[in-house]
Amino acid sequence: MMKTLALPLFCTLLVTPAMAEDLATLEGLGEALFFDENLSKNRTQSCSTCHDPEYAFADPRGMASPGDDGVSLGDRNAPTASYAHFAPMFEKLDEGVYRGGQFHDGRAATLADQAGGPPLNPIEMGMSDAASVVARLEENPAYVVAFKDLFGDEIFADQDEAYGAMTKAIAAFEGTDLFSPFDSKYDRYLRGEAELTREEMLGETLFFSQQFTNCNLCHELLPRAGMEGETFTNYEYHNIGVPENGALRDMNGVGRGQVDLGLAQNALVEDTAGLAGKIKVPTLRNVAVTAPYMHNGVFQDLRTVVLFYNTYNTKSEARMLNPETGERFGAPEVPQNLSMEELTTGPALEDREIDALVAFMKTLTDARYEHLLDE
Repeated sequence: MMKTLALPLFCTLLVTPAMAEDLATLEGLGEALFFDENLSKNRTQSCSTCHDPEYAFADPRGMASPGDDGVSLGDRNAPTASYAHFAPMFEKLDEGVYRGGQFHDGRAATLADQAGGPPLNPIEMGMSDAASVVARLEENPAYVVAFKDLFGDEIFADQDEAYGAMTKAIAAFEGTDLFSPFDSKYDRYLRGEAELTREEMLGETLFFSQQFTNCNLCHELLPRAGMEGETFTNYEYHNIGVPENGALRDMNGVGRGQVDLGLAQNALVEDTAGLAGKIKVPTLRNVAVTAPYMHNGVFQDLRTVVLFYNTYNTKSEARMLNPETGERFGAPEVPQNLSMEELTTGPALEDREIDALVAFMKTLTDARYEHLLDE
């Protein structure tokens, strides 16, 4: 069992040989690495900086994450690392249909591949190459001992092998129950340990019924509605017409009018025709406490997200307004390849139904984060 009470210590303390016992397992080593700011260029950023364990392993600081250099700002919202290890390896299901992988565009086939990305990203942790990261690992005697014990005495003889070992350890830590406890109110309800309110029960009914909503077309993985262990995503890719986040582009210097191609810019994809704008369906686990929303952080409130989906079904002009701006929801950043069949399934929703769906999604919050619902 992981010593989860010690997690905050890694944010402030250098891992020393005296802590070698905690590094004896792959998960324990991964835990130390996950919180180690020394693996970034200026030693200011770790995995946990953008995947904060106090905020459901998401980044509470804004629409996108600042980089280790203190200047750079990304163009996408950092997705939660909660339940990420359940995503299947990136794969092609059919012509133009893909599933799985990590990042919003699936460019990392596995969780270990994903762990290797941020340290070498110039606008994230900013290390120049794998060799530089491995050199930082070798600065720590406890790491050297742990790596050799777990991967063999010659692990540091090959820098790529050592870097790969690091990513495997981080992925192993992300695969522990700390990231996916399945102890939300909804999980407890399924086990007979909690009761849903009438509003939450209405939301559950709406969510799992294609007669009333389109939610479970993309946010249900298991074959039977309400089955324990549901991750609330089918891990497929869709373009749902998310508008450009102009405010973020003004901040990060990308410039308005630039198009995020999503899945079409994934190097693992051979034929990108018809894939522009498609983004991986995110888990709804902890969704109520991991604002802002959408891959570019364009919406701040969960209710706004439901209202946005509702624009595809409503005929009410008032329902086309974004309550966060008072203006119409923006046009799709990528107007091609919209998943219209999924988006237009079900009738328009009324306020009571919208509120019920939000109430239900709040029940998907892990127990340790339920206090954030009040904040």
